[in-house]
Amino acid sequence: MVRLEDIVKRRSQSESVFELQVPSFAVHPGQMVAVIGESGCGKSTLLDMIALVMEPTEVARFEISTGNTGGVCDVAALWARGDEGALSALRRDFFGYVLQTGGLLPFLSVRQNICLPGRIKGHPILPGRVGTLAKRLGVAGCLDRMPESLSIGQRQRVAIVRALAHQPRLVLADEPTAAVDKARARAIMDDMQRLAEDESVAVVVVTHDVDLIMDRVEVAYTFDTIEVSEQLTRSTCRLVKEHSP
Repeated sequence: MVRLEDIVKRRSQSESVFELQVPSFAVHPGQMVAVIGESGCGKSTLLDMIALVMEPTEVARFEISTGNTGGVCDVAALWARGDEGALSALRRDFFGYVLQTGGLLPFLSVRQNICLPGRIKGHPILPGRVGTLAKRLGVAGCLDRMPESLSIGQRQRVAIVRALAHQPRLVLADEPTAAVDKARARAIMDDMQRLAEDESVAVVVVTHDVDLIMDRVEVAYTFDTIEVSEQLTRSTCRLVKEHSP
């Protein structure tokens, strides 16, 4: 679904430079991949690049599969020629997002929040799909409520439904359990794992909670961070867990 090779992103602030290196990263349909590490190691930077909202400084290979017939989009080429229209279309059509706090729009009902990605995509989401996903995640009784009336756990579950409702091929989750207790966090991760498999969706989960995620994924990446000099900090993404058939 997504394959990165020899990606570098440099970010500067005053005289300090942070450099993220990604020698290799891949996620496949039906697979949930974890990106783990402490604050400041580059997790969010990596997720922003995968989400096509941050351009790499250097890139050798950046590809996204766009369908079941072998179609592959060369994202590196899109960045090189500044094709924001094509990048926006990819974000709209192939991505789903689960944010730390759900990210629901407070002036829309739960049902309207869930249907919003389909409206933006130009392909309305069928009511039956909304109902089925909402029932699976235990929020079917919340569809006509406003986000402010939901618990934190309910908001996160609604965010997962919204991320999947328009049938994306890749779902990106940035610390989706940061605001809930351990029991709810385990339930949310279990739901995402099952839905990834059932929907054949690729899921990338960024988290600092190693104990929560490692037993639920076959593939995980982490970061080695070093102080190269007073001005330069370098973080290298590496594979830390891979399932062996």
